[in-house]
Amino acid sequence: MENMPKQEDTPASTTISFLNCIDLSTPDVQQSVSLLKQACLDCGFFYVTNHGISQEFMEEVFSQRDYKEGYYIGVEVPEDDPEADKPFYGPNVWPADGILPGWRQTMEKFHQQALGVARAVARIIALALDLEADFFDKPEMLGHPIAVMRLLHYAGQISDPSKGLYGAGAHSDYGLITLLATDDIYGLQICKDKDAQPQVWEFVAPLKGAFVVNLGDMLERWSNCIFKSTLHRVLGNGQERYSIAYFVEPSHECLVECLPTCKSEKNPPMFPPIKCEAYLSQRYKDTHADLKVYNKHQS
Repeated sequence: MENMPKQEDTPASTTISFLNCIDLSTPDVQQSVSLLKQACLDCGFFYVTNHGISQEFMEEVFSQRDYKEGYYIGVEVPEDDPEADKPFYGPNVWPADGILPGWRQTMEKFHQQALGVARAVARIIALALDLEADFFDKPEMLGHPIAVMRLLHYAGQISDPSKGLYGAGAHSDYGLITLLATDDIYGLQICKDKDAQPQVWEFVAPLKGAFVVNLGDMLERWSNCIFKSTLHRVLGNGQERYSIAYFVEPSHECLVECLPTCKSEKNPPMFPPIKCEAYLSQRYKDTHADLKVYNKHQS
């Protein structure tokens, strides 16, 4: 992989995870399916390159970084749309164009292009699960998705895991898949075996122009735990770090139930069917409940 960081860019005394790289421009679909399936069985993380978003536009998006702390950008739904009152939907709140000229247009364009990448990745995932390539293209799935973009800024603090100090603590993502665009600063780590004692954490190297893609808990559930959703965290090393996370889920009404290719008499479904909206709402409630307990213990 010619775009891999130079050795001198690598943090000292660390383990680097070497992820599979999926080239979306290759005509060899079977190779892409094989590489992706291997990654999904192993750790649920992989790179995606040649995805159709130009390097120039990626750099334009990252050039807006001074303005992007705290923004969540979802699929734009007008306030009077019947769907606008559903969780994770509705009109976005944008900074005034007079204050940040062109910012909204840049972010909306990136949101739409990233959704196209997510759909392309989902087609390869479908093939890796022995489904039809367009399985996730259905209207109730990624035809009308929940897709939220988070613009992330990690200040230049130094993390110390022994003291519980992180840029972002260990977690797995709730949904279907996540696309992550990063700058060239190390920080993301993954733990391939969450039950290991002690846990082993490996850095994911930044790869210029690529997305880091990871599977979420919903896809692990959908696949009957055949594909993996993996713990990950962010460590700060004293340098500011910027990234863009793009979380993709199916529509609210999508029924998440064990895929037909992921169950058998010897491997029955491990989870009952559940609608996407109910699943995501419950996961958010569980997280907030955990935070309340944590804050209570801290007070």
